[in-house]
Amino acid sequence: MRITYIPGDGIGSEISESVKQIVDLACSKLGKKIEWELVEAGAAMIEKHNTPLPDEVLTSILKNKVALKGPIETPIGKGFRSVNVTLRKTLNLYANVRPVKNIVGVDTPFSHVDIVVVRENTEDLYAGVEHMVGEDAAESIKIITRKASERICRYAFEYAVKHSRKKVTAVHKANIMKLSDGLFLDCARKIAAEFPQIQYDEKIVDALCMELVISPSKFDVLVCPNLYGDIVSDLCAGLVGGLGIVPGANIGTEASVFEAAHGSAPDLAGKNLANPTALLQSAIQMLHHIDFGDVATHIESALFTFYSTSKLRTKDLGGTLTTSEFTKEISSFI
Repeated sequence: MRITYIPGDGIGSEISESVKQIVDLACSKLGKKIEWELVEAGAAMIEKHNTPLPDEVLTSILKNKVALKGPIETPIGKGFRSVNVTLRKTLNLYANVRPVKNIVGVDTPFSHVDIVVVRENTEDLYAGVEHMVGEDAAESIKIITRKASERICRYAFEYAVKHSRKKVTAVHKANIMKLSDGLFLDCARKIAAEFPQIQYDEKIVDALCMELVISPSKFDVLVCPNLYGDIVSDLCAGLVGGLGIVPGANIGTEASVFEAAHGSAPDLAGKNLANPTALLQSAIQMLHHIDFGDVATHIESALFTFYSTSKLRTKDLGGTLTTSEFTKEISSFI
């Protein structure tokens, strides 16, 4: 099995190498093998290729159908367009899927959190369609289409059926954006009618955020337009310990990219301090996706055993464990 391997910027190379070592070890224990096809993307590629996303990256992903990607820096308010957004739009990676679940041993104010955020990934305000209106105003265009809305809602309900989930909640602000979010809700209701075995409800996004920090255990699968999904998925990550431990997947019909949801943390780059857990959990998602379920389960068991039995933690979780030490600890359970 050949997989495109994109280390990323900042801490990307360190956590990507950690995850690759752990995956390779688990594969060797179970008689499986992954061939990693290394391609580079990110800020360092601009000088060499005049773009942070060289054509060879897209070519490799389309050829292999699956990629594991470390975090890539996105400049704020200036500079090049987000590589993550470009990948999603160019490869039509229409579903961003983030399972958020408590890990025993990671202390948080909440327990029994087990939520999957399914986020539309190609349109809405997050697509970045914007322009200046004169010198003193900027306009962003919110585009919601029936095709994309029905597609993401169908994905959410099919995911719920496949993974024995009980409820799908559509997230919206249709009380104010009656046309755009109203269309999204119309599509959600239409698709929900095709899945009578799955409970369906709707939540206004601000009310949802309040309820998530009061009683998150009452939510199951959340299906969201792009911008709300970006915000809500990070909020959910905070319920279980932060972006450093939750996975992320970008699913399309022709290819899928698995990545950590957190940033590139350039201030930590090269210091051997980053926590690879989020990217490792993303790799577990990836392994299930490519039907390496036995390898995925083996790694997940090692990861959860480490957290539940060891008091060692990386810096983000209050400990002193380095990236390389974390890799050795997880490897010892495989």
